[in-house]
Amino acid sequence: MSVIGEFRSFIAKGNVIDLAVGIIIGGAFTGIVNSLVNDVIMPVVSVVVGGIDFSNYFLPLKSTVTATTLEAAKAQGAVFAYGKFLTVVINFVILAWIIFLMVKGVNKIRVHEDKKPAEATPAPPPADVQLLTEIRDILKTK
Repeated sequence: MSVIGEFRSFIAKGNVIDLAVGIIIGGAFTGIVNSLVNDVIMPVVSVVVGGIDFSNYFLPLKSTVTATTLEAAKAQGAVFAYGKFLTVVINFVILAWIIFLMVKGVNKIRVHEDKKPAEATPAPPPADVQLLTEIRDILKTK
């Protein structure tokens, strides 16, 4: 088999296509989750913790750094920006919790769907009844 044939076979497998769809949906879902975290959850967290903004917390690594904001301090010299890291960690924990709740909800829906009784298909009639039915149908046509 040629390399192109092998590649075509590889791409045609369901797992590769499922993975591609998952990545595309995940990319689109990222925007939704970012908006949820930044526009809905973080303002509530900010109110709860008293409006603390961790993003400007830093330690100057040079004595020449005298600025009070992170951006200005970076322009003056090296800084240890631990506040931004704390913000990212908090965002991650919130995001992980939201994803956990969403997966839990989807799994709950799936369990309920699996518990629905399957429609029972009637058992086929015994062979002698099938034979009599065929004989009846033949006699009707004559």
